[in-house]
Amino acid sequence: MPLSSDQQAEIDALRSETRQTLRATVPGMEAHLYKAYPVLDHGFVRVVDYMGDDAAICQAARVSYGKGTKSVQNDEGLIRYLMRHWHSTPFEMCELKLHVKLPVFVARQWIRHRTANVNEYSARYSILDREFYIPAPENLAAQSVVNNQGRGQALTGEEAARVLEYLKADSTRAYDHYAEMISDEGQQGLARELARMNLPANVYTQWYWKVDLHNLLHFLRLRADTHAQYEIRVYAEEICKLVADWVPFAYKAFEDYRLGAVTMSAQMVDCLRRMIAGEEVTEENCGMSKREWREFMGVVG
Repeated sequence: MPLSSDQQAEIDALRSETRQTLRATVPGMEAHLYKAYPVLDHGFVRVVDYMGDDAAICQAARVSYGKGTKSVQNDEGLIRYLMRHWHSTPFEMCELKLHVKLPVFVARQWIRHRTANVNEYSARYSILDREFYIPAPENLAAQSVVNNQGRGQALTGEEAARVLEYLKADSTRAYDHYAEMISDEGQQGLARELARMNLPANVYTQWYWKVDLHNLLHFLRLRADTHAQYEIRVYAEEICKLVADWVPFAYKAFEDYRLGAVTMSAQMVDCLRRMIAGEEVTEENCGMSKREWREFMGVVG
């Protein structure tokens, strides 16, 4: 169950309240507020709060001039210009606060983005729930033979069944020992801050994560990419849907200039020009490493 009964009760109470405000609001995000969107087997993402909209980005960019008679079309064009030319500070005027429930190993990958404010559930004070991420069979894959940090083909047959059984049994056994160690029935009970070290990396944790739009888009550019690890990519894809309803102009520019774009090295650009000029460019005469050539060919076909 992604949400506890207490969390669901809190959400229901918050969604039943209506508040008047003079600040800018976005209907799309108002509809998302407090709703929990499921991710993986026990995780979720939900919007706790947000600040700003597309107009706030433009307001910051035009701080010297004021809004004046600028139209909506001008706003979209300006946002696309800012995104295209890597102007970052106007996007920092918008912020998003999320409540995320995720496996610990995903959280440790996520926290590498050190440009957000984070407050995580503390296993020093509280007892973690008996919830673990167990991959669906189609997401069990062998090690990639070309990428040391990637996956290859899916495991099949007896090997897949054995791996799933190991994951389930080891997770259950580790939690059973955790619960037994902290119990004070007939014993002193080990401190929670020590007992937690016995838990596996697929146990679920939770945090509040607040980030500005510029750094959020950087996170999404890396984690919503098809090369990102599946378990963090599905969270990024869910957040992408929220951002699209929050700042539609900015998100469309992000899709065009970041998410769906490619970056080429000087050597790649030179090779592309040579190809357009009719020259035969090969791995031997391209001046690139084998890996860079493979990436280049993945772009140009």
